[in-house]
Amino acid sequence: MKKITFFNHKGGVGKTTSLFNLGARLAQKGKTVLLIDADTQCNLTLQILGEIGYETHYENNPKNNIKSYLAPAFDSQPVLISAGDCISTKISNLFVMPGSLDLSGSDTQLSMSFNLSSFLTSMQNLPGSFDYLIQKTAEKYNAEYVLIDLNPSLSAVNQDLLITSDYFIIPTSTDYFSVQSIRSLASKLPEWEMWAKKAREVFKESFYPLPLNTPKFLGFTCNKFNLQGGGRPQENQRQMMDRIGKAIDDIFVPNLRAAGMLIDERLYKQYPRQLRSTQSKYCLAEFSDYNKLNVISQQKGIPLYDVTNYDVREDNQRLTRDWFKDLYDYFANEIIIRTTDATSN
Repeated sequence: MKKITFFNHKGGVGKTTSLFNLGARLAQKGKTVLLIDADTQCNLTLQILGEIGYETHYENNPKNNIKSYLAPAFDSQPVLISAGDCISTKISNLFVMPGSLDLSGSDTQLSMSFNLSSFLTSMQNLPGSFDYLIQKTAEKYNAEYVLIDLNPSLSAVNQDLLITSDYFIIPTSTDYFSVQSIRSLASKLPEWEMWAKKAREVFKESFYPLPLNTPKFLGFTCNKFNLQGGGRPQENQRQMMDRIGKAIDDIFVPNLRAAGMLIDERLYKQYPRQLRSTQSKYCLAEFSDYNKLNVISQQKGIPLYDVTNYDVREDNQRLTRDWFKDLYDYFANEIIIRTTDATSN
């Protein structure tokens, strides 16, 4: 089982859409996939259930969500955390653990437990509780891949979920703030791993010990840009994609390399698209704006590349849909390759 987080503390980068469509494509390739909605906005759960299904689920199943499943640890209950009940999707082998609007309420307790020099005994089980829940739930569903959606912040919950993952992907959008977020994460993520190295030893005797692995960077995606004539990104966005790639190459990757947070560097390769714009070899994929396809996808709870001809009548929209199917097929294949062959660098 391989755990992959999608994380950027900048919002609006298209991470939930990318995660859902990647998870669906992996499932369509025969992998059993578990999606974890750890974003307090619960957009992933909404994507899966639709607006009516979303409201019905939380009305009828108020305890069926990630926060409730963590209650034995966070409420100091005298029972171990057990596997959560997940929602089946319209895609075979694809399941989602519902999110909770109240998950941020756990952040203060978790943050306090991160103080390695002085913490209450009752808090020593908190840092490993998320990983324990995910492990048990993945075992229940025989999941081969777990994709974790995080909220756009530098919260303790995000820190905990990222450092207990096997891998992570950084989605970006074509704007200046994504460049700034990469520069920020270049220092923040190694700091988190430095903390984790000490914490793995401190919490090894808890009911929920931290996993011993160091999370590895699989790559980044460039999302939400507009295309002009010839299928190329608009000039200003192309320039921004170049700046994002340069920040990744010059600042982000060297810092991760020093922290041991890269896979075997031979697995990173240039994104093989004729019209690619991001020059960095660490770019996994470029996703232009989905426009109408994403609206229909969300309404029907299906991948955007499975939208039917009936729902998109225009030839250009059908071509775009087929192009995204090819793109997500490539994306899924790369994830399989990089997580199967990845070794410590």
